Amino acid sequence: MKSNWMIYGANGYTGRLIVEEARKLGMNPVLAGRSRAAIENICEDTGFECRIFNLEDQPAVHQALQGIAVVLHCAGPFSATSQPMIEACLQNGCHYLDITGEISVFANAHSQSDDARRADIVLMPGVGFDVVPTDCLAATLVKKLPAATAMVLALEFGGGMSPGTAKTSVEGLAGGGCVREDGKLKWVPLVWKTREIPFKHGKRLATTIPWGDVFTAYISTGVPDIEVYMSAPPSTIMRLKRLRMARPLLSMQWVQNAMKRRIERSVKGPGKEARLGTEMQLWGEVSSADGRKVSATMTTPDGYDVTVMASLGIVKHLLETEVEGGFYTPSLLMGADYAQSLPGVSLKMRG
Repeated sequence: MKSNWMIYGANGYTGRLIVEEARKLGMNPVLAGRSRAAIENICEDTGFECRIFNLEDQPAVHQALQGIAVVLHCAGPFSATSQPMIEACLQNGCHYLDITGEISVFANAHSQSDDARRADIVLMPGVGFDVVPTDCLAATLVKKLPAATAMVLALEFGGGMSPGTAKTSVEGLAGGGCVREDGKLKWVPLVWKTREIPFKHGKRLATTIPWGDVFTAYISTGVPDIEVYMSAPPSTIMRLKRLRMARPLLSMQWVQNAMKRRIERSVKGPGKEARLGTEMQLWGEVSSADGRKVSATMTTPDGYDVTVMASLGIVKHLLETEVEGGFYTPSLLMGADYAQSLPGVSLKMRG
């Protein structure tokens, strides 16, 4: 059985955090990416093995994955980078994990579940804050109300964004919103709906967002109607509504590229002190056709710290446990209680 595992994109903001924690935990990843200087510098500091390759060079990718049991893919935007790595993992018998929150990436990976079963590998995007806590919250709610036919999830963010997350958000502005109705994905305008959410610390105005759980919560629970909300000030919601008219412009590649270059210059990601002072609030509710409802709140540390601990826990599980190949969500692989096992995560049921 192969025992080596790889962090691809180890020089990115989140990748570096994962490398640092892996070293503290006594884990021994292979560090990889396309930037030779950046990866070699990190390997020199940590003593970890490094492998340099570009995902566009498939022979080099296949060579680099020799002896690797698990790939933790951290190099976004995943809409562009996930499929080449998935193909290489399928061909080389490596479990595939990533830290995406993009619905299109979940859908694409799920479409290859039969290939994953034949290759006997796990395909599991979304092993970080997107979507471990919310997926476990969704699964926990449906365990309490198995007859649920509708689900609402909501998040209140704290702290700042990494460059990769900010770039993905730019792509999302062009894509609009997304919900699930009758088991089908439905693409809707930005700020399609608003409502007040009763988070643990009080009610907040929130608007629909195309969060990954619109895809994954259906796979995890079978609930056919799903909406995900993000809290935002009224002024932000109004600005997002005005952006609807600019969607054709935002979809143009040169506009996307210009916005992403600006992000590269100005966004560095939150520092350690900022992360330690940040708390994330989640809320979820499921309802049945006969009017019964169950809700819960969840509190977590900063999203990047959750990503680090959640992803490394899943890597460790796959290195130590025989798992049947296929597409998985966090709750399907690790259980509905997995999020609550992470440091600083708490859940309170309401009903």
